[in-house]
Amino acid sequence: MTCTDFLSKLTDYFDGQIDADLLVKVKQHIAECHHCEVVLDTTSQTIAIYRDSEIYEFPSDLRERLHASIMSKCQPRR
Repeated sequence: MTCTDFLSKLTDYFDGQIDADLLVKVKQHIAECHHCEVVLDTTSQTIAIYRDSEIYEFPSDLRERLHASIMSKCQPRR
């Protein structure tokens, strides 16, 4: 599993909508990849903080820029 694969499954992971075989791969990747471990931990903490708060929808341009920035960090360094 690559970092990009992990990020693409992150929502399913938090929603509990991930099959058992893939969950094993995700957990193995997290154990081996410090960057994705940090993403998972930070996301978990953010969800915990805002769980009872009002939902905020990002403007589409901000959401797209944020997604692009995250994905660019997942590209292999040359």
